[in-house]
Amino acid sequence: MRPLRYSINVTLDGCVDHNAMIPDEELHRRAAEFIARADALIFGRVTYHLMEAGWRPLAEGGPRPDWVADWMVPFAEKMHAAKKYVVSDTLQSVDWNSEIVRVADIEKTVRALREESGEGLATGGVMLPQALAELGLIDEYEFVVHPRLAGHGRTLFSGLSKPLDLKLVDRLEYGSGAVAMRYVPKG
Repeated sequence: MRPLRYSINVTLDGCVDHNAMIPDEELHRRAAEFIARADALIFGRVTYHLMEAGWRPLAEGGPRPDWVADWMVPFAEKMHAAKKYVVSDTLQSVDWNSEIVRVADIEKTVRALREESGEGLATGGVMLPQALAELGLIDEYEFVVHPRLAGHGRTLFSGLSKPLDLKLVDRLEYGSGAVAMRYVPKG
């Protein structure tokens, strides 16, 4: 069985707005490794569009925006090459090595993907991972906590139907002061 791994960046006050994070080379290198370990990525429509808009042009040799540093390119390349499943009822088509999964088919599709052989699956974002957590489909949770108070933005798992107890299995401290904590569900 392939594990489904979830990773997200979050500030100390719980904000998950990607614009509130402090990007650095070490974090991007590790994020690229996270993606490279996955046989496929599972995204909701919003996360898919954010990733495609931010990384696809760079990986395809398009113009480099001012905010892109050289050390971001490997992340873009890994994201570009990855197989992607996009959960959406509104999109009619996708490309970028992607296919659509309809909302009604999430549980069946993800269970089938987990049963295939391979290294694992990865997901990110906010809304889809909450739905996957409710279904008990996430095998590992990684929270990369940035040493910043954002004072705004969405938070994780707001409205979760019941508490989900997790067990810490690994921790990594970055030079920036960010801390990656990896958990598995208890039980």
